[in-house]
Amino acid sequence: MNGASIVQKHQNLEPVHLGQKDIPLVELPIGTIKPQFKISNLKVSYGAKEVLHGVDLDVFANVVTALIGPSGCGKSTFLRSLNRMTEVVRGTQVEGEILLDNENVFRMDVVKLRRRVGMVFQRPNPFPKSIFDNVAYGLRINGHHDSLSEAVEHSLRRAALWDEVKGQLHKSAYALSGGQQQRLCIARALAVNPEVLLLDEPCSALDPITTAKIEELLFQLKSSCTIVIVTHNMQQAARASDFTAFLLDGQLVEYQSTRKLFTTPSDPRTEAYITGRFG
Repeated sequence: MNGASIVQKHQNLEPVHLGQKDIPLVELPIGTIKPQFKISNLKVSYGAKEVLHGVDLDVFANVVTALIGPSGCGKSTFLRSLNRMTEVVRGTQVEGEILLDNENVFRMDVVKLRRRVGMVFQRPNPFPKSIFDNVAYGLRINGHHDSLSEAVEHSLRRAALWDEVKGQLHKSAYALSGGQQQRLCIARALAVNPEVLLLDEPCSALDPITTAKIEELLFQLKSSCTIVIVTHNMQQAARASDFTAFLLDGQLVEYQSTRKLFTTPSDPRTEAYITGRFG
C-alpha cells in the first residue's frame, strides 16, 4: 500500500467518534502535494527479529503525518529509519529503499542527512548547557558563527518559546519546565533549518496544556517543513495531523487522510484500534 491508496474506495463502516472533539474537515487534494519521502519494501531487523515487514509509504511534503499503532508495532523503528537513526543500534539490518526528494538516503552522508531530517525524542533531552548554547549548538558544529543571536532568537520564536525565555538565555536549560525543555529541543532541531522534522511521541510526558501548545506549534511549522509524528494518542493524531498511517505487527494496515481514516476506515482492524477495542 502506498500514497495512491489514499484515494481508494472505502468500506461502509460507521463513522468513528473520538470524544466530543470533531475531526478536522479540511482535506488536502492529493494532486496539490508532492511526496518528500518515498519508502518501498522497507524491512528492518534487530538481530534475528524482523520488526518491519516490507512497508510501502509516501510521506507528503509540508503536512503532518501521524504514525499510530500499538506498542511494538514498528512506529518508532519506521520513524528512525527515515534519518538512519536505526544504525546506532548494533546488529540492525535494513532492506528496501527510502528516497528523500528522489535521493536514496542510504547513499547520503549521514551527517548531511540528519541535518536535513531533524529529530525530537519522546523525553526532552537538552544538553547540559545554557538555553542559548543548546539552540546554537547545531549552528556552531555546522560552521555557522555569524549572527548567532539572531538565529537563536528566530529558532526560539519558531518553537513558540522566545517570549518565555528571552530574558534568561544564559540560564541552564535544566531550569526550564518539561514542556519548555521539549520546545527547546524542537528549537535546537529547527536551528539548522531541516526539511523534515521527526517527532517520537513528543507529548507523552507532558500535561494537556503544554501538549496543546506543541500541537499548535505543528500547525505553524508545517508551512516550512514536513512533519512526521509518532503518537499513541488518538485524539492528538486526529487533531494535529493531515495524514495518518496505522501500523500493526510491523506491517502497514492503512494509510489515509486523517479525516477519512478516523471517520471511514477501510480496514476493520483500524476501526477496532482507534475505537479502543484492542491495542
